[in-house]
Amino acid sequence: MINRFLNYVEIKTKITSTFTALLTISFLLYKKQAIHWKLTLIFLMSMFLFDLTTTAINNYIDTKDNGQRLQFRRSTALIIIYILLGLSMALGLYLAYLTDIVILLIGGICFLCGIFYTYGPVPISRQPLGEILSGFFYGLLIPFIIMYINMPRGYFLLLDIKLETIALELNTLPFIRLILFGITPFCTTANIMLANNICDLEKDILVKRHTLPYYIGRKSLYLFAGLYYLTYIATVVMVIFGVLSPVTLLSLFTIFLVQKNISKFFKQQDKGSTFILAIKNFILIMGTNTIMIFISALIA
Repeated sequence: MINRFLNYVEIKTKITSTFTALLTISFLLYKKQAIHWKLTLIFLMSMFLFDLTTTAINNYIDTKDNGQRLQFRRSTALIIIYILLGLSMALGLYLAYLTDIVILLIGGICFLCGIFYTYGPVPISRQPLGEILSGFFYGLLIPFIIMYINMPRGYFLLLDIKLETIALELNTLPFIRLILFGITPFCTTANIMLANNICDLEKDILVKRHTLPYYIGRKSLYLFAGLYYLTYIATVVMVIFGVLSPVTLLSLFTIFLVQKNISKFFKQQDKGSTFILAIKNFILIMGTNTIMIFISALIA
């Protein structure tokens, strides 16, 4: 029963949200920012449960068309989706209650995009937007929310909503640092989606799923490589401008292993044998960066 559930929600794919959260928490520790653990844990539980929900919805709907069987009867599988969605929404609303309307609005956007990724007349998964949206939500919004609920009020923005007016004040520098910080999780997460779509291109065309590789063809491979290189550039830039410690530069040595995996993927794009290379690169880059930032926090 448990194994069937874990397969249904594809528990092995949850490294993206987990690693991004760990990376962000390590960054807060490095910056000596006091962490509000209650708020952080509520968010992490809501995030994780909703991550499970979106995968379950994706599998529930996809099995209608691809002829594959679910791990449960469809009625049971649907109940599981409702339970996961209800729990994640309850935790998200509780977090918004404890914080402010910014978390409510951003959380609402996350829930809508997660649900309509597969569901609806024109699902996001059937459009050339999957890489951008997965990178944005996992790579930028997760760090933003974790930082927002732990930073002093007004660090990123101030939103004042009244009956007569809506006032929004943005602090530019914190957002620039957030974007730089988010490049690594954005690119590595987007590349998992990109590698998946490259490997599934022929099957996707048969079911009229026109993902990014359908439109740009062979250029997908060069985009795949370029996104990894961008993570190393971002690390160097952040060290130069004092966002990260020079210790983080040690993570640059992973480029040798990452390049080896890129070369293998260029030679063959197969779901069974080379898709795993995108997962390995994700763990290499994100894991090493997280460790280096955590070490920086210990010695700072």
